[in-house]
Parts: sequence; structure tokens; C-alpha cells
Amino acid sequence: MSDPSDRYADEYKRKFLVIVDESEECAKAVTFAALRVRRTGGTVVLLSVIEPDDYQHWLGVEEIMRTEAMEAAESMQARQAARIASFGSIKVERVIREGKKAEEIEGQLADDPDIAILVLAAADSAEGPGPLVSSIAARGANALRVPVTIVPGSIPDGDLAALC
Repeated sequence: MSDPSDRYADEYKRKFLVIVDESEECAKAVTFAALRVRRTGGTVVLLSVIEPDDYQHWLGVEEIMRTEAMEAAESMQARQAARIASFGSIKVERVIREGKKAEEIEGQLADDPDIAILVLAAADSAEGPGPLVSSIAARGANALRVPVTIVPGSIPDGDLAALC
């Protein structure tokens, strides 16, 4: 008779969620997630969030800006997917959501129970780790249902590879 946990392991596909934005540190988070998936298996989920703008009373302008934001998000994700492909055959999912970043991260975690880890990278700056890391940290240790890995923004890719 087989162990029921073996069956669960076959069904479970661990995913690493990475937030793709225009920050310099985004590439570090993507690199870390890709290297971990290459070593341990799973999928990298690239999430871009298009945040609401202030042009909602100008419908035509809002639609143009929304289209431009969607194209920019797709372009950023394509660049990061190419970066991941440079590390080998790694499964990638791309998701674009609209709303406030923290709420959409929580929404993605709720919508995809296979996401096991949120990977963020801290900014390499004297002003602090960056708005996303600060926002997530301020919410407390139990705010999300998954562990959060914060990669130092200043760590060289070679050192990241040694960690993974």
C-alpha cells in the first residue's frame, strides 16, 4: 500500500510568486526564484499589478492609459521570462491583475493555492528596502498565508546561485 503523502506530493506543484515591476531589485527576486525552481522543481509565477490611476473621469484617457499599462506589464514580464529561460528549462506562468498591489498579491495567493513562497527583493538604498517590502513587512508576520523570502538587492548573481 502506498503512502498517501506520496500521492499528495505528486499532485502538489510548488510555485514561487515574484512581483514584476520596474524596480531595479525585481531582477534579483526573479533570479532567486528561477534558481530555486531549477534546483527543487516547481514553477515561477510572474505577477504584475496595474494600479488604478486618477483619470477615471476621462473614460477615453483611462482606456488608453490602461492599454499602455497592460502593454508595459506584458513587456516587463517578457523580459523577466527571457531572464528565467537563460537559466534552463523552467516553467513560468504570467499573471497580470488590476488593483492595489497589496490586495492583488493577496488575491493571487488566494486564487492559486499552489503558490508556496512569495519572493521579494530589497532595494539597495539608504532609504530602506523599498515600498513593497516595507508594505508587506508592516502588515506583520501572519498577514500572508505563505512565507516571504526577501533577497538582498545588492547580492551578486553568483552568490545567489550558491544559495540556491
